[in-house]
Amino acid sequence: MATSAAGATGWYKGRVKAVPSGDSLVIVAISTTKKGPPPEKTVTLASLMAPKLARRGGVDEPFAWGSREFLRKLCIGKEVTFKVDYAVPSIGREFGTVFLGDKNVAALVVSEGWAKVREQASQKGDASPFHAELLRLEEQAKEQGLGRWDKDPGAAEASIRDLPPSAIGDASYLNAEAFLAENKGKPMECIVEQVPNGSTIRVYLLPDFQFIQVYVAGVQCPSMGRRALAVPVLEKEAKSGETNGDTSAPSAAERVAAPATHQENPPQPFAVEAKHFTELRVLNREVRVVFEGKDKHGNLLGSVYYPDGDTAKDLALELVENGLAEYVEWRASCLEEDARRRLRSADLEAKKSRRNMHTNYNPGVKNSKAIHDQKFTGKVVEVVSGDCIVVADDSFPCGSPLAERRVFLSSIKCPKMGNPRVDKPAEPFALEAKEFLRTRLIGKQVHVQMEYSWTPPEAAGSGDSRLMHFGSVFLTSSTKGDNAEASATAPPTTAGQPAGINVAELIISRGLGEVIKHRDQDERSSYYDSLLNAESRATGAKRGKHSSKESITKPMHITDLTSSKNNNAGIAKKAKDFLPFLQRGRKITAVVEYVLSGHRFKLLVPKETCSIAFALSGVRCPGRDEPYSDEAIALMRLRLMQREVEIEVETVDRNGTFLGSLWESRTNMATVLLEAGLAKLQTAFGSDRIPEVHLLERAEQSAKKRKLKIWENYVEGEVVSNGAPTMEGKQKEVLKVVVTEVLGAGKFYVQTVGDQRVASIQQQLASLNLQDSPPPVIGAFNPKKEDKVLAQFSADNSWNRAIIVNAPKGAVSSPKDKFEVFYIDYGNQEEVTYANLRPIEPALSSAPPLAQLCTLAYVRVPDLDQDFGPDAAEFLSANTLSTSKEFRAKIEERDSIGGKVKGQGTGPILSVTLVAVDAEISVNTALVQEGLARIEKRRKWDQKDRKVALDNLEKFQDEARSARRGMWEYGDVESDEEDVAAPPARKAGGGRR
Repeated sequence: MATSAAGATGWYKGRVKAVPSGDSLVIVAISTTKKGPPPEKTVTLASLMAPKLARRGGVDEPFAWGSREFLRKLCIGKEVTFKVDYAVPSIGREFGTVFLGDKNVAALVVSEGWAKVREQASQKGDASPFHAELLRLEEQAKEQGLGRWDKDPGAAEASIRDLPPSAIGDASYLNAEAFLAENKGKPMECIVEQVPNGSTIRVYLLPDFQFIQVYVAGVQCPSMGRRALAVPVLEKEAKSGETNGDTSAPSAAERVAAPATHQENPPQPFAVEAKHFTELRVLNREVRVVFEGKDKHGNLLGSVYYPDGDTAKDLALELVENGLAEYVEWRASCLEEDARRRLRSADLEAKKSRRNMHTNYNPGVKNSKAIHDQKFTGKVVEVVSGDCIVVADDSFPCGSPLAERRVFLSSIKCPKMGNPRVDKPAEPFALEAKEFLRTRLIGKQVHVQMEYSWTPPEAAGSGDSRLMHFGSVFLTSSTKGDNAEASATAPPTTAGQPAGINVAELIISRGLGEVIKHRDQDERSSYYDSLLNAESRATGAKRGKHSSKESITKPMHITDLTSSKNNNAGIAKKAKDFLPFLQRGRKITAVVEYVLSGHRFKLLVPKETCSIAFALSGVRCPGRDEPYSDEAIALMRLRLMQREVEIEVETVDRNGTFLGSLWESRTNMATVLLEAGLAKLQTAFGSDRIPEVHLLERAEQSAKKRKLKIWENYVEGEVVSNGAPTMEGKQKEVLKVVVTEVLGAGKFYVQTVGDQRVASIQQQLASLNLQDSPPPVIGAFNPKKEDKVLAQFSADNSWNRAIIVNAPKGAVSSPKDKFEVFYIDYGNQEEVTYANLRPIEPALSSAPPLAQLCTLAYVRVPDLDQDFGPDAAEFLSANTLSTSKEFRAKIEERDSIGGKVKGQGTGPILSVTLVAVDAEISVNTALVQEGLARIEKRRKWDQKDRKVALDNLEKFQDEARSARRGMWEYGDVESDEEDVAAPPARKAGGGRR
């Protein structure tokens, strides 16, 4: 049947590149006579409708993931024969029939119950030619309860993935440092979901479905630009009527020209080829990612290995060898030396062979590279020098740290600024050039037309990836004098009027810079002739550096009260000496020289000829390593950098930082931060000294109500129970729990009472009917260390989810081979035989562990190998281990780096005060009272809570000491170093049922 179908007109062969859902395939032509990537077509299986996968922030339809996985595993990377049966132009989709060998793919999907068949449309022809057969197969699947027709209770709910929040687009979600601390260097199984460009992939980490963007370590492919080109589609090839005697071989598909689309930043040469190369090898494939490190922005770098037959290939090496990526030193710094050496050698060989992107490689010539047609508008944030500015691109959200773009003015060179750190003075007229631009550009809207990039000679050929990007900048609003001095304008607007004044021409016309004399092959400004004319006018008028006069601006002697040359004590003393002068005038004018953090700045105070460190009183922004820190800094750079402001100094702290209020254009900048949700109001020392404190309080309340940024999880005054965290609430988080396992040193595992996931997982396990199932066949099931499995607990023969902690070396040889497992929902650990293990279904594997590791707060309990350690563990077990005994666990602290210890759970360790629902004192106190624990005095607890807790515990410890109980039997216990290490693998008892 497939042979006759394939020989008919309109049938083609292709290879499946991607499987977006359970009823659609992306098919790419196998061969083409044209250059560049072959054309591709997205084909939806005619007359089928599969469950829909969740979009970002959404929820899967039941059985959507299983449906997609069935089709992906069936077809990805395989050669298929296909034909378009009908199209629906209104939604831009084409529906067709696909054959894998002699099998109808739609029939395979329906027969396994992974899609439903649409009803036959009346007399429109928009149905599969095999519609009747598909209906028959659907009825069979329904009767057998296959796939989405599963009749088991809870099957639909169990098939829905529990997707964690996406790390992409929300830098605050993923703590790159903590993630790398746990996973660096460890191969992780993933499924590639997206390929933004040749050297960037987005993956689901299995089995938890964490969605993460990975930059391929060591290499960088050409950029795809801001907008992707229209994707070419496959169209039916015109038939000549000749088949060369082979009726089963479809002809190659042809590319149809995509409609022209406006490109703000089109793909660089070979960017599309590199993306296609990566997609063919990894898109929708199961790959191994080894996370190697991160860049300064917190982006994760990793090595990507994809299967190729019986071997695994390194994607980075393959890209470089084919001339589709360049070796980048800073991206490779996290790799081992051997890996870096291989990439460097491959990069050099590709350049010598002039492969793809290295076609014009010339090792002896360092020419600039054109980057025409990159245009954007934005606000000038900083003037670095007379020929370099920083512009915040309007296409990014206001205050985004990604918005800032450093632009060097094309084809001009201004005098160099000095470097006070090495006592290097500025060149003549450098200060005038910078000040000239600052007064005209800071905070102003400009149009930027990028023109070329250039690598500095000291960086070229050394593996340094630095590039200086040059462009023409046009000021949209200018003074009458500026218009008279400059003639070059940007391209006219739609109204026919000039877009603004060329800033480079303005600088040159003032004699504050000179035009670069380019070589013939060098890129240059599009307005080069106008720049030469402006230079000629400035030279004739003997302006600026062209005059015989010396630079008018002399360096002002500034007392730097922030200088690191002095010790802290010296800075603090000088700052106190200046305090009366800064306070006497109430509001004084200053210039923001640098934004140190969202609420801390370096200011120049011209009147007092000093530079000071200044912080907003009563306001604190997130620290450098905290979420939203970069956004706060970016917002303040946008609003304040190099602006004239007014300050009112209140006092100076012991480090020499002045505290007070700051206004820009009569706006209190503390209110701007608070309204944006990028700062918190802190008035512990008293609010009476803060001007306009009522405005600050109102601004903070507004951000809380709108749950902006740092207040996104804020709930006013709520005490959280059953696992829902409260951020910044007035009371601490309290969980209602049962203790499932006790370890040594006062550590134990709990389950949250009322957690719906517990009942769901237990129901799924019960539906598997594993009690009488035969043991797995040796060789068919080969569990490895860190694999998730189902294991039979020896105490009650129940089946539970577990992680393999230790496995026998080599392949399993006997059903009695022993595996050490950790039960992720209860926290206990034991050895089980191979016969007591079973594979785990994806729906069960993907659910997060239910056991939460805790430790008793404010007390130090001896470990199991220390005196009275076993007694303490026995006491804790006897008083906590019972499924009918509920406790309130008040969370005093979260240890986010607790991590995973020999299989013993993941996530933060909670330091808690544990109190039984019907008890008068906490378990923490009871252990101290029995002399089985002592007060932990050196830990940095919250001061207020620490005082209350320690005052309460002190009397019980004194009572135990006086009565010579437990560890006080022979007198005082020596004070050892506090040990806050992770919990040992050894366990105290197993009373979790």
